[in-house]
Amino acid sequence: MMTYINEQIDLRRIDPDLLDQLLADGWRHFGTRFLRYSMTILGDRICRVVPLRIRLSDFDPTRSQRRTVARNRDLTLHIRPSVIDQEQERLFDRHKRRFRHNVPDSILDFLSPAPDTVPCRNDQLCLRKDGLLLATSFLDVGQRSASAVYAMFEPEESARSLGIQLILSGIDYAKRLNLQYYYLGYACQEPSLYDYKKRFSALEAFDWMGNWSSYHNREEI
Repeated sequence: MMTYINEQIDLRRIDPDLLDQLLADGWRHFGTRFLRYSMTILGDRICRVVPLRIRLSDFDPTRSQRRTVARNRDLTLHIRPSVIDQEQERLFDRHKRRFRHNVPDSILDFLSPAPDTVPCRNDQLCLRKDGLLLATSFLDVGQRSASAVYAMFEPEESARSLGIQLILSGIDYAKRLNLQYYYLGYACQEPSLYDYKKRFSALEAFDWMGNWSSYHNREEI
């Protein structure tokens, strides 16, 4: 029987070691609101939540992921301390039109007004084409791990698989920082729109009882 968990706390500032521990215990955060839950409702279904992370030392991209990188070689990557400005807000407004249910009101639903330091260090990965922002993601950085908080991309460029490209860029950045884990966030045990997170190598899943183990659902496509 799966352990039922539904917890929430507010943390204004945490150090890198505490971030690592919270991530390892299945916590996520939006702004200063930290939460973890083992069940969720998607449409008319109750689904079992599965936190996922990648062992960076063992990661190897699939053929499909390598094709995504090749498709986006014309983009430039810029990494900086995270900011929310008009450019980010305009991209967010276009990105959220993809959703039909649970449409967010603002990017501040996910990030604090000072996302680079509150509640922890957060770096922003920006992908640009001829100076135009096409995609961006916000990455928490701890002592031993990194965690993707939120990502958004230009809907008209969906053929580029920019969401996957942001993850691959984040993995590469985390490896350059000599980190051990890259946290992908939550997926579901049942089929869902989060299944793309299951298609990475060196993947581990959390069992809500304190244990991480290899997740064997990778698709080599």
